[in-house]
Amino acid sequence: MNKPQILFVEDDTAVGNLIATTLETQNYQFHRAKNGQQAILDALSCRPDVMLLDLGLPDMDGIEIIKKVRSWSNMPIIVVSARADDRDKVTALDAGADDYLTKPFSVDELLARLRVALRRVRYDSQKTSEASARYQNGGLVIDYAAGCAYRDGQELHLTPIEYKLLCLLAKNTGKVLTHNYIISEIWGGSADSAAAELPSLRVFMATLRKKLEADQSHPQYIQTHIGIGYRMIQCGKEPEAQENS
Repeated sequence: MNKPQILFVEDDTAVGNLIATTLETQNYQFHRAKNGQQAILDALSCRPDVMLLDLGLPDMDGIEIIKKVRSWSNMPIIVVSARADDRDKVTALDAGADDYLTKPFSVDELLARLRVALRRVRYDSQKTSEASARYQNGGLVIDYAAGCAYRDGQELHLTPIEYKLLCLLAKNTGKVLTHNYIISEIWGGSADSAAAELPSLRVFMATLRKKLEADQSHPQYIQTHIGIGYRMIQCGKEPEAQENS
């Protein structure tokens, strides 16, 4: 099996050396870019499996890199940044990042987030043809052709909005979807109107989880990122890294 290819973009020498040593000890192949222009060139030429991206780079903001890469690639992008404000996280995730890790970080957490991203890469490649007609994640099955969903063999009686929410999360398994993104995909409208739909989103998510989760105090499928959005967990493989509520 080929070793995963990681592109990490970091201009800080100490942090860059830490990441390089960490990746090397895990036998990952990697490339390092110290500015945005080099990151974009490496992303095009090296075709990495995952990008680790700092936002504060000398020549451009990391958000611009995310937008540029997203115009031609769906590879997982994990932001590793000192920016800890929720608004920065939401901006990065809305731009197309898959995950967000705040500095200072532990090596174990970085590796855990990286493993999740790589599992999604493998999952996507294995399920591309199957997912066009059918989705399965643990006991959850969505039959897209029939417009039905099942949990542990029992049909879930979902409203049209609940079904659309479930499909949107399923098609982005492992990725945090922000409130704004979900509202835009389900209800349409601009970012300015998203705040008005947020209460509706929360109500529909609550009713969906009541039907989907066998034990709502220990969610198996939908993970809440408080103040940011939701993520469909890849069953049996997602580390318990964040609060579920």
